[in-house]
Formats: sequence, C-alpha cells, structure tokens
Amino acid sequence: MTALAHPAQHLLDQPDGFRIEVDASRERADIILDRPPLNVVSMEERDQLRAAFEALDADERVRVIVLRAAGQHFSSGGDIAGFLAASPEQVSQLAWNVAAPERCAKPVIAANRGYAFGVGFELSLACDFRIASETARYALPEQRLGQIPGSGGSARLQKMIGIARTKDIVLRSRRIDAREALAWGIVVQCVPDGELEQATDALVDELRAFSPLAQRTAKRLLNDGENAPLSVAIEMEGHCYSRLRTSDDFREGVTAFKEKRKARFRGS
Repeated sequence: MTALAHPAQHLLDQPDGFRIEVDASRERADIILDRPPLNVVSMEERDQLRAAFEALDADERVRVIVLRAAGQHFSSGGDIAGFLAASPEQVSQLAWNVAAPERCAKPVIAANRGYAFGVGFELSLACDFRIASETARYALPEQRLGQIPGSGGSARLQKMIGIARTKDIVLRSRRIDAREALAWGIVVQCVPDGELEQATDALVDELRAFSPLAQRTAKRLLNDGENAPLSVAIEMEGHCYSRLRTSDDFREGVTAFKEKRKARFRGS
C-alpha cells in the first residue's frame, strides 16, 4: 500500500478490498480492486475509494490514474446485505463517492475484464476511458433486487448511449458483452484478454505525453459543457483557450512544433 496524504487519512489507513500502487517513474497510480474472487465493493470501500482518488489527484508524482482489478472479474457489484444495514447518511453518499473519478482533474482509465456489474459498472462509467477485455460483461442488475441503479449508472449511461439503449440495459437487467459495449460507445477499446494490460499501459504513456495543464483544462471543460447549451459550451471553450494561450506549455508546444522536436511540457 502506497502512503498517501488526505484530510481524512483514516479512510486510507486500512483499505477494505483494494490496494494502491504508485509508480513515480511512470507518473502512474493504480487503484486495484482486490477482494477475490468477485471483488465485491463494500459500503466502507466506497468512502475509501473516494478518498483514494482525491489523494492521488493531489499527488504531484501522478499524471494518470488506472482503476483495475485483480483476478478474472473487475467487480460483480456491491455488497447487497450492506445496503440493508447502511444508514441514510451512507446511502446519501453513494453517488458522490462513485463520481470521484469524474471529479478527479487527472485522466482516469478503467481496465475491465470479466464482470463489471452494478457499482463496478458505475465506477467504470465515471472514468474518462474504458478499455475492455473480450471477457468483459457489463450490467446494471438492480431491477432483479426490486431497485434501480443508485450511483449515477443509468444517468451516465443515458448520456452516452441514449434513452432507448439505456432502457434496454436497465429495465431488463440485461448483460452486454465487450463487443456490444464497444459498438455502443461505452468502451473506447476492446482487446483480447491477454492484451488488456498492454493496451492500458499504452494509453497511460500516450496521455502522459500531453500537457498536464491542457489535459486538466480539457477534462473540466468537457465535463462542465456536457449539460450546457451549445452557445454556453462554445463560450466556455473560448475562455479556456484564451487562458491556455498564455501558458508555458502552449509556448513550448508551439516552439517544439517549429523546431520539429518532441515537446517537453511542465504543466505550467
């Protein structure tokens, strides 16, 4: 377990069902779900995962965060019994905790194989990129329990794939495979199971090559512009573009382009 700083440090002292690895030489951090065999996510773990993303977002050694899992399955979902035992306060925090990857200023990649059900799917949907092994299966099965997705899953999915396909998944508790998820735009890449780590590594290195400042700005702009009218989104884009024009990274990017060399971005 990598030591991290966070205002609620007690949440990270004894991670429940996951571990964190930081590779400073590659500017990469991995949050690894590790409760075999199905990586069921407990109520306590949701709070801790939020704290982990927040701590890694503030860690200057890290440029890219990867959310992945040990074993054959990403996660079969949440601890069902835990919902009945949870207090109203805990339940009220479900969506906020799961949205931590989305709030993170740094790019977050979900690497999925096997089951990505319930909160496992919802966590993945809150990430910026989803890479799927051909073994991946996605589902929001809450209808089978007399419930609905409670952590943003149906809302995010509807934004991505539209209301008809979202109803097909949610109202039928239907599982979709990795190829269908790729065709529907839920995942950005589908690879053979043995190539999932390699594909994830390649995307991490690709993202690290860009300006950290421009990357953070683009993520925030796209997230904020998702629900804005087109005219407002264009206005926001213009303000962000204007600010970046005065950055050291933009100056370096233009200079490197003129000199036909690789840019050396510093994030300022």
